[in-house]
Amino acid sequence: MKNRELDLYTEAHLLVAALRIHEHRSAQPATIEDLCRLLDFSAERGGIVVRRLADLGALEVVQGSFGDRIFLRDHLRIEEIPRGETGKRLEEELRRFRESQRQIERKVEALQAEQAGKKKSLFAEMEKKLREELEKKGRG
Repeated sequence: MKNRELDLYTEAHLLVAALRIHEHRSAQPATIEDLCRLLDFSAERGGIVVRRLADLGALEVVQGSFGDRIFLRDHLRIEEIPRGETGKRLEEELRRFRESQRQIERKVEALQAEQAGKKKSLFAEMEKKLREELEKKGRG
């Protein structure tokens, strides 16, 4: 069954069931990582399903100092998801998410390169001033 592509409706029910099982076993709210580990979902896929369910009002994601915790709000909202909605829409969201991650990585690389350039020019300027000071002392 792992190789079979599931629709969002089925994944939503699996995720809610995993949430309930996790809370029963550990007596604490689950994280996305907990649910993904239990369901053998990728972190991206689990994140997409959780966000969709949070948007529907079925789940609530609470940010805390030890990570985001997921709470069940209204499991009946899952029934609003059309059955048979295959992963095409999820795959599209996943593709957009990965592209946004790549853009963030490119921005970080650009900022790091800019900082390295600034540091290099700062050191060059400091070296120039130091040489000027040494020349002044050598003359005087």
